[in-house]
Amino acid sequence: MYSLWNSSLPVPYHTAAQSLALPLCGVSVRAGFPSPADDFVVERLDIMQLLVKHPQATYFWRVRGDSMRDAGIEDGSIIAVDRAIKPKHNSIVVAIVDGECTVKYLHQRAGRIKLRAANPTYPDIIPRESQTIEVWGVVSGCVKLFLT
Repeated sequence: MYSLWNSSLPVPYHTAAQSLALPLCGVSVRAGFPSPADDFVVERLDIMQLLVKHPQATYFWRVRGDSMRDAGIEDGSIIAVDRAIKPKHNSIVVAIVDGECTVKYLHQRAGRIKLRAANPTYPDIIPRESQTIEVWGVVSGCVKLFLT
């Protein structure tokens, strides 16, 4: 079994996994003014239900690198990747290029594709003549941990 914390390999979502229902406040939280949030709890939120729409086709990957930082996907983030979602222009996808996996925006125009980073220091990935890009799945969510 793979450890999500120590592996760069995808970890499949198991339908037998326990749900985790947490309190969801009925109001937005402001960044700056404190609020007694317990007064606003209106329902419970299952994090896995939020992230997983197609359990048999959903995998979790740990991201390494900062090419998608401007999309909110940072080094160490965990992304949910759904293989049942059809990729479209501007989807964030996991793609296989020359046997290596990468997460990027899918750019499709006039029958041509390229992969775009969400960090201007990274160039677009444009397939060469004999090269193929395989879209492995569509990123459906991202979890960022702020560990100290």
